[in-house]
Amino acid sequence: MERRSFEGGQDRPQPDPGATGRVIVVGPYLRQRRAETDLGTTRGFEARLDEAAGLARAIDLEVAETMLAPISQIRPATYLGKGKVEEIVGLIAAHRADLIVMDCALSPIQQRNLEKAWNAKVLDRTGLILEIFGRRAKTKEGSLQVELAHLNYQRSRLVRSWTHLERQRGGFGFMGGPGETQIEADRRLIGDRIARLEADLAKVQATRRLHRAGRKRVPYRVVALVGYTNAGKSTLFNRLTRAEVQAADMLFATLDPTLRALTLPHGGKAMLSDTVGFISNLPTQLVAAFRATLEEVLEADVILHVRDISHEDAEAQQTDVEGVLRQLGIEAGVDSEIIEVWNKIDRLTPERQEESRNAAARQDEHHPVLLVSAQTGEGIDTLLAAVEQRLAAKRITLDLTIDAADGGGISWLHRNAEVLEKQLTEGRYAMTVRVDPTKRDVVVKRFGASERSVA
Repeated sequence: MERRSFEGGQDRPQPDPGATGRVIVVGPYLRQRRAETDLGTTRGFEARLDEAAGLARAIDLEVAETMLAPISQIRPATYLGKGKVEEIVGLIAAHRADLIVMDCALSPIQQRNLEKAWNAKVLDRTGLILEIFGRRAKTKEGSLQVELAHLNYQRSRLVRSWTHLERQRGGFGFMGGPGETQIEADRRLIGDRIARLEADLAKVQATRRLHRAGRKRVPYRVVALVGYTNAGKSTLFNRLTRAEVQAADMLFATLDPTLRALTLPHGGKAMLSDTVGFISNLPTQLVAAFRATLEEVLEADVILHVRDISHEDAEAQQTDVEGVLRQLGIEAGVDSEIIEVWNKIDRLTPERQEESRNAAARQDEHHPVLLVSAQTGEGIDTLLAAVEQRLAAKRITLDLTIDAADGGGISWLHRNAEVLEKQLTEGRYAMTVRVDPTKRDVVVKRFGASERSVA
């Protein structure tokens, strides 16, 4: 087997020229306990398998077969039982498949044993998601984060995976000596590359901090879109900002974060951020690697949690997204910045639309729910008004008068506050501005402003 290179993210061998590109997706799910079934805390096996097949199709693989393989316990050697392993051998021969996707997290030993038993490449859920992210990353930052996550994953796969890694290199001098094994050399190469990537990502995070500091010096607030992958975030992003971000009916269509200006109903401005979609069982190394990107969510003034309300597993998807947000330190509560957006209502029947509207109306005022269709535009005006109201609630409205000749002061107000009203009377401007609490004292001291209730 040819030596693998870990420079520039090229850490996989060249594909077999005789490969068919056909894949079998296997769902080896643990059978649910009765308590879990009664509480509805787990999603259906069929839905999980369909999602795994969708992940495979997202990188243009031809799904020849999907197979549910419920198990009562995980086998240390092969994850599946012996009977299922032999059954899949027959499926591989029948479909001439050269890749098996296991919708679970495999240990390196389990992956190696299954590849030997099936004489085919085996990819677990983490590896599949990493492959998708590798295809989707377009910016330098996205590529760095994907490569870092992939190398951390690949480093664990070196453990006795290939016999060529057991060879030793000779040491220095006439006596030679055992030197280092190939596996140690490859692990060292990966470690060196990871260190360089982490240094590069540290620079990316520093640059992002500078960008955020710059945005804080102007009156623009940040609104972040989060949600399960394929919930319609990018379509909603395009609808709100008139941008042309890629929006497709596939998992992880968008990976790299995008920022665009958002115009609010009364002329105010905000920055809207579209982020990578979440998914169930998101690998922890991906959450860690993409923290530089997800920091945009942490810094957001308002978070729009976009949900595909037409999906049969909408409730389970909500739980998965909230779990990732908790990993980032964002909790839904009374003072939460989160607004739930139930998207794709155009896909619901009139009866289900009415049920959804009634359910949204019953939500607590601290946890607002808005129904929209990013595709048709229904509910977008209401959503924008809600975002503007939430942003305004965090700011202080001040009335002041300023000499029309004070160009520097007027310019400062336009840069550091949101000017709501401005009227010229007898050489002086009567202005109503909205400012962050941190800038209240500065405006009051410099312009003699008086506070009033938020409009």
